[in-house]
Amino acid sequence: MQFDPVGEFVLRAKYGRAVRVAAGGLVRVTNLHGTQAVDFWAFNAKDQGEFLSMDHIRSFNSIVFVTRAVALVSNERRPIVTMTEDTSAGRHDTLLCPCNAAIYREHGVKGYHRSCADNLHEALREIAADVPFTPAALNLFMSVRVHDDGRIERLLPASKAGAYVVLRAEMDAILVFSACPQDVTPINGPDRMPRDCTIEIMAPAVVEPVS
Repeated sequence: MQFDPVGEFVLRAKYGRAVRVAAGGLVRVTNLHGTQAVDFWAFNAKDQGEFLSMDHIRSFNSIVFVTRAVALVSNERRPIVTMTEDTSAGRHDTLLCPCNAAIYREHGVKGYHRSCADNLHEALREIAADVPFTPAALNLFMSVRVHDDGRIERLLPASKAGAYVVLRAEMDAILVFSACPQDVTPINGPDRMPRDCTIEIMAPAVVEPVS
């Protein structure tokens, strides 16, 4: 299996990208402006029927948002990635679905509008690994508040410019990122402007043996 080389690239506003990362590989996602939501998916590179599962993350951890301490498990309840570093506001959403064509129609958008759901499949097709479904995404840098009456309040982005998370693949994995194209609601900041982020594939950390 061929994995993506070490290096950094721009995740363009409104677009997605898929990368193949070997077990132990590290990927840094940097929110250049602090306001951009990034939908994130992970798949077992050898079997895309196993994927990062929001349902199982909530069940396994008894929590509705992700921090560094949360186990990021697959639908097989196995760790698929680990968040090793996080300099953001630190409450990444697991509840809201990836934006999609139906949502934009509800908002009155006429014609085609890019979406995170489309970005997922477009990015996977680019590496010949598409799936016949759209899993729920981990919404990096996006937070919501759940009220006592069950209402979900969408909060404005709270991360500072340059905030980042580092993810470690716990198995050979396909990681997919979408710089959310939402420009109708203020998910990406009060000016409703999607912006670029950067993705850096890093070599695994070398652990020195204890003498």
